[in-house]
Amino acid sequence: MTATLTAPGGEAAPVEIAPARGFLNRFRHNAGGMVGLVWVAIVVLVTIFATTLEPYKPSALGVQFNHGPTSQHLLGTDSIGRDILSRLIASAPVELRVCALVMLISVAFALPIGLIAGFFGGWRDSLLMRIMDAVFAFPPLMLALGISALLGPSVTHAAIAISIPFIPGFARLVRAQVLAVREELYIEASRSVGVTDRRLMVRHVLPNVISPLIVQVALGLGYAMLTEAALSFLGFGVQPPNSSWGVMLQNAYSRITSQPWPMIPPGIAIALTVLAFNLVGDGLRDSLGREVYKVKEAG
Repeated sequence: MTATLTAPGGEAAPVEIAPARGFLNRFRHNAGGMVGLVWVAIVVLVTIFATTLEPYKPSALGVQFNHGPTSQHLLGTDSIGRDILSRLIASAPVELRVCALVMLISVAFALPIGLIAGFFGGWRDSLLMRIMDAVFAFPPLMLALGISALLGPSVTHAAIAISIPFIPGFARLVRAQVLAVREELYIEASRSVGVTDRRLMVRHVLPNVISPLIVQVALGLGYAMLTEAALSFLGFGVQPPNSSWGVMLQNAYSRITSQPWPMIPPGIAIALTVLAFNLVGDGLRDSLGREVYKVKEAG
């Protein structure tokens, strides 16, 4: 894209708009966002190479129970002698899988709902938003817990249950952005030359609502992880013998007063990963949605 700026001497100078490069530069200079991105990248790498990085099999039983860090077990062992570090590493793919499924399901439903409600308005807007209001009225964790109880405990069912409370918030966000964009002059100009509504939504409206939605998705990943840990802790998420950080907390909770160590590693892993997602979301919020104008030198 190009535009013009008026130079101090009154001459017009061509301007190049480079939003992608500007976004990368702004995000690169955001300290919090970069720290969060580094931690998320570490978790992703651990997920990819989980089987290689595990020092022991996650389900292998040992002879040391509820033991702290040693040279053989760097993060200690749990109540039945399993290596905590191995279980942390084995749980990382489960955590990321749940978070990814939650965001995919939520966006897949919220995006068309918000686009249709905001772009067409009228009875479509009223009907869809009243449905979203009804879902939004339930406390998110209680709604996820109830859906999990109905569907049964499993990773996929937990992801579905967690995603449903996200849909109203994402749909409201998309609708608000669409309401602002549809009043722009270029939308009216496109309508006047016969551009179809479908093309308008896909080519002109949708690109303008993606940036704030990406920010909300990044922030929502942390909440999705917390909710998954809560459901697994209560027995409605990941089921043994599979492992997740919430399951590790559940296993260690019964001995929290006498032997609290096994709760500390998974608790720290959840806290750091949720914080990293929030930092990335804040960095994206500060970096997205602004144009960068570069004046080309004359001659």
